[in-house]
Amino acid sequence: MSDIHIRKSGQAGRITFTRPKALNAMSYDMCLAIDAAMRAWATDGTVKLVVIDAEGDKAFCAGGDIAELYDTGTKGDYSYGRTFWRDEYRLNALIFEYKKPVISFMQGFTMGGGVGIGCHGTHRVVGESSQIAMPEVGIGLVPDVGGSLMLALAPDHLGEYLGMTAARMGADDAILAGFADYFIPQDGWPALIAALEETGQARLAEEAAQAAPAGNLRTVRKDIAKYFGKDRLEDIVAGLKAEDSDFTIKTLKSLNRNSPLSMACTLEMLRRLRADGPAVRRALDLEYRYTFRAMAQSDFLEGIRAQIIDKDRNPQWQYAGQAVPAQAVEDMLAPLGADALTFEEVLR
Repeated sequence: MSDIHIRKSGQAGRITFTRPKALNAMSYDMCLAIDAAMRAWATDGTVKLVVIDAEGDKAFCAGGDIAELYDTGTKGDYSYGRTFWRDEYRLNALIFEYKKPVISFMQGFTMGGGVGIGCHGTHRVVGESSQIAMPEVGIGLVPDVGGSLMLALAPDHLGEYLGMTAARMGADDAILAGFADYFIPQDGWPALIAALEETGQARLAEEAAQAAPAGNLRTVRKDIAKYFGKDRLEDIVAGLKAEDSDFTIKTLKSLNRNSPLSMACTLEMLRRLRADGPAVRRALDLEYRYTFRAMAQSDFLEGIRAQIIDKDRNPQWQYAGQAVPAQAVEDMLAPLGADALTFEEVLR
């Protein structure tokens, strides 16, 4: 497959995204190829660890390839999207639960589906150019691919802030929020990957780590804790509107760009995950409840139209300028019954 290079090299299973002109966006076929390789390597004694990287300077993986999702969804065919998300989420769980070290090298943009591939392994490496984000609320979705788990685990309500504003994280920010483990200067990545292939020793990544340059989140951490600790979207917005500061002005501007339904559901998902005990399968199940219904009931297709297709940047969101009804949130996150996400294909 020309979009991805999967092979064994030395003692490593190797996965490299090879469509840099498309910011290494992940198609459904790429998802299935990664899944098949990792299942095969799980029982291959010659593979000691898995290394995931990408070609190009701009992106590790900027997300899922959503053109086909939009095309099928606007024609009333929701089955393709539901199948894509189901199998993608199973792959996310597979990576999270993998019994061998998984080392990812995430330069440039790592967003959406890229987070699901790069941020669930055991050794998550970032560098000078790394920009990690969960921008789904900007297209009418919720943080998914297991990203809601990391958001729920992030300290001081950083998860609410990151999930609802779609803010980008540099290396230090990503480590602070739990999306990455190690900062390693990018000029050292090729030699480190070669050593990992030769030795099969994941500890080499830990030993190469350095202190990351200070990020932005640390400077606003107290503000985030102050405003984003509330259970309802309208209460968060009211608190921000009550004060006039650089932080509140900038944050309100970010929130106003995003789908109110998506933000309200994100907030509820994080609340539920913390209450029930954060776990990757529980997070993916909640996410799938939303994405299963996304094309029929949410702002997803309108968000894609405004941001990607027509590019007018003027989405007509449901509940714009008003409180999102609690029932609307409940409807999006209600159990799916026979359609619920299952993990029977996930390695145990």
